Amino acid sequence: MAIDIETERRAGTVEQRVVYESGNEMAAYAASQINYHIMGYFPISPSTEVAQFLDLMKANGQHDIKLIPSDGEHSSAGICYGASTAGGRVFNATSAQGYLYMLEQMPVQSGTRFPMVMNLVCRAISGPLDIHGDHSDLYFALNTGWPILMCRDPQAVYDMNIMAIKLAEDPEVRLPVLVASDGYFTSHQKRRVHTFAKQEDVLKFIGERPPAGFAHTLDRNNPITVGPYMNEPDYINNCYQQSVAMYNAERVFERIAGEYEALTGREYKVLDLYRMEDAEVAVFLMNSASEIIKDVVDDLRRQGIKAGSIAPNMIRPFPQKQIAEALKNVKAITVGDRGDSYGAYGGNMVNEIKAALFTHGNHTTKVISRIYGLGGKEFYAEDGHHFFKLAIDAAEKGHVEVPFDYYGHTPGDPDKTPKRVLNPLKFEDLKTGLITVTRNEETGKLGVRIPPLRSLTKKPKRIAPGHGACPGCGIFSGLELFFKGIEGDIVALFHTGCAMVVTTGYPYSSHKATYIHNLFQNGAATLSGVVEMFWERKRRGELDDLGLKDDFTFVMVTGDGGMDIGMGPAIGAALRNHKMIIIEYDNEGYMNTGAQLSYSTPLGHRTSTSNIGKVQKGKAFQHKDTAQIMAATNIPYVFTGSEAYPQDLVKKAAKAQWYAQNEGLVYGKILIACPLNWISPDDQGTNIVDAAVNSCFFPLYEVEHGQTTITYNPEEKGKRVPLTDWLKTMGKTRHLTKPENAEALAEFEREVERRWQMLLAKHEHPYL
Repeated sequence: MAIDIETERRAGTVEQRVVYESGNEMAAYAASQINYHIMGYFPISPSTEVAQFLDLMKANGQHDIKLIPSDGEHSSAGICYGASTAGGRVFNATSAQGYLYMLEQMPVQSGTRFPMVMNLVCRAISGPLDIHGDHSDLYFALNTGWPILMCRDPQAVYDMNIMAIKLAEDPEVRLPVLVASDGYFTSHQKRRVHTFAKQEDVLKFIGERPPAGFAHTLDRNNPITVGPYMNEPDYINNCYQQSVAMYNAERVFERIAGEYEALTGREYKVLDLYRMEDAEVAVFLMNSASEIIKDVVDDLRRQGIKAGSIAPNMIRPFPQKQIAEALKNVKAITVGDRGDSYGAYGGNMVNEIKAALFTHGNHTTKVISRIYGLGGKEFYAEDGHHFFKLAIDAAEKGHVEVPFDYYGHTPGDPDKTPKRVLNPLKFEDLKTGLITVTRNEETGKLGVRIPPLRSLTKKPKRIAPGHGACPGCGIFSGLELFFKGIEGDIVALFHTGCAMVVTTGYPYSSHKATYIHNLFQNGAATLSGVVEMFWERKRRGELDDLGLKDDFTFVMVTGDGGMDIGMGPAIGAALRNHKMIIIEYDNEGYMNTGAQLSYSTPLGHRTSTSNIGKVQKGKAFQHKDTAQIMAATNIPYVFTGSEAYPQDLVKKAAKAQWYAQNEGLVYGKILIACPLNWISPDDQGTNIVDAAVNSCFFPLYEVEHGQTTITYNPEEKGKRVPLTDWLKTMGKTRHLTKPENAEALAEFEREVERRWQMLLAKHEHPYL
């Protein structure tokens, strides 16, 4: 059976307690018991919860880990690398695209031999976008020089995390270690888990600090050079030493696992072999699916079939010799890979198993490769029976009918090709002529005339109704109001985020115009490529037969923290001054991944990674002023807007289009409500953002050719309200109005006032 009750009951020598938690919770709990020095992190599903749980514990004083929210996964990897060179213990967690974004840093960490532990909560790799679990991200880790430990359930997540730091710091290894678990399977499922009851027992097992003799960058008596430039003879020697350390990791892990078993009663061999002692047919699977297959093995054994299963607890170094030994009497094995090595006739595991058999002289065991479970597709017992049938058939026939294939996919049917539901927008409906933009030749500034807003209601919406946004979400009311000021055809690119996810659930799309998606960090660069291709193809006359009646307006929509991780490429696009618009819907957090803090989250505001507790009172640092940052790039036009002031926003949109078609890049920022995560009524969004404007937290202004103009001054209108009037409208900020948080509130008020006074000065002095 999959769960061995006797093994579960087996007691070790250390006091333990039983909890009922998920894999992500156990990764966080293990980290808290280890009490790492530093965690640099960036939210990405499904690993985000690890940082959230640690932040919640930190808010209540349960550990001393310094949690550093980065501006992207590449940055988080740099934070962790820098921290590890300084001699302390370092932890991180990521998934999928996040891991790929930091991938450049991974060989640097291992090649310079600085230990740390990172949890990879495995998830499908884009594109297209899928946030569910498979091993396509894990397979990118195989060549990075990190030992990789595998976790089939939450118990293993806890145990492997504790063993991982000991393995990483062992003098014979001294490498960063990856702990891999299955996203949305192991990461979120609740299971019974045995843990160390006392933190001191964990620290005694791993050692209270990194071993003596580790060189680090904070020893003034022993200065070191980290990551020097090397020529060929030295570099190959360095790589050889790293290779030796990697192979040492297998032996060291076996020793550590033996020590761990003595303490806890839980056994972790390099290979988890289930009923393989006399098996004639077998299935190889990793992590969560490897538990399901054990029930299939038991069922087949009851039928008289000598079946067995293999699951690795470590895949780097790859247990080649043990695999060959386990398969020496097996007639056929089906290897399931939850990720494809495209073009290699099988995933990474099947090809490494074939290499193991060949290396150790086994030319008789038949090997069948199947790619399964991609994008989180479930694996059931009947699927396990199918895998065994493939092996049984091969054993009986003496050959493999189909050595490599996908399993669980649906053959394409041309008759079921998604059909267009909405007709393309008509240019005549989009180019109303109701909005006029003129340029003052003396000042260089634009003047805009718009009709009464009711006249613009006949313009068709750019985004169709029927999307999946939360009730009261301000994204689409804000964007559609902005688009009322845009005449003619657009090409839109959306960063990953709520606006993207809720409008593009395949096979349907809410977008009536051409739409492109790219990931958080690179949307501006991607759209700039589209823009330049448009102008170059137009110059060459290649677009003359497409019926274009006017130039496109190119618009990138970002939000949910996209101007954190995407800020670098956005600044690059601004400095190149491409003819495009970047419009940011600012909901003050990474709302699409569960309301983690972003750099636009204001001071003291509560998020899932800036919790409220006895030792922590919300976000600890001030919010980023992206409009001012983008204005500093000297682009033609920057503006802020709000749906609470519709005429103001429509006029700015019209200006944005003129500048984007005639001069260069435009940046706009719209504050939008997120009732779900702001903890506010879903029918009060407009009133809440109005209060943000009238409190001077979110002033409305524009920067035109470097000259700042405040377009709505609540003080002049006699409408300025205290900052607390805005804060009281949201559950995420009401704590700031309590007496015990008076100091934080005062600091926030001072910063809002400082920025407002600076803006007034810029408004009054055109050269500021």
